[in-house]
Amino acid sequence: MKKIALGLFLLFTTINLVAQEIDRSILRGTVIYRDINVPGLDVINITAEDATITDSDGDFAIAVAIGDQLAFTAVNYRIQIITITKEIIAKNRLIIDVKEKVTELDEVVVSPEDQEKFINVKNEEFKEFNYEIDRTTKVENIAQTDAQRGMQNGINFVNIFKALLKSKKDKKDVTMPKLKLSKVLRQVYEDSFFVTDLGIPQNKIDAFLVYCDDKIPSQDLLKKSNEFQLIDFLVTHSKAYLKL
Repeated sequence: MKKIALGLFLLFTTINLVAQEIDRSILRGTVIYRDINVPGLDVINITAEDATITDSDGDFAIAVAIGDQLAFTAVNYRIQIITITKEIIAKNRLIIDVKEKVTELDEVVVSPEDQEKFINVKNEEFKEFNYEIDRTTKVENIAQTDAQRGMQNGINFVNIFKALLKSKKDKKDVTMPKLKLSKVLRQVYEDSFFVTDLGIPQNKIDAFLVYCDDKIPSQDLLKKSNEFQLIDFLVTHSKAYLKL
């Protein structure tokens, strides 16, 4: 009886794996930035833990299924995540327009005179309007920092890392090294997050992440469900790093 149960289990497992392979089809696309093709950008199937990079013409091809999440990321560009739909698979051609990361924060200085003039002008503009209270729309405090609000769209860093690792290592080597923050977070977060929210100088971001590599308590901290704990970890260790 045990042999029959084991045989059925192996059979269903094999069928399931084959079905997963059949369900995924090759999606082709191009990554551009300001109408210029972007080579060497990582294209990651977070769901399938698979990855590839764009070629010299910015083109890519990767296996996908409906519901898969694709991440497009590079050090100099903002991470962009899309969910695969029936329409995308039907067209079998995806154009992704990435945006450059903001690496410098412009300082805006408003003098007391300018501020007073601005307030007076705006008060005159709004005198003629009557406003009704909207009790149905959720209020979001946009004055809060990213660290205070938390990540609006959580990212599974573990799957991203595994996919990047698989695309860059020998398939025969199944050893999975410890996930390092410095390998992933710089690609995921914009520099403004480290500078504004954590107070890390622009030229010290890489050094800070290397500093955190050996201090991460568990790989589980990088799972999507633990995003707020991850931010808390970064905030705590940024304070310790700045004291050094």
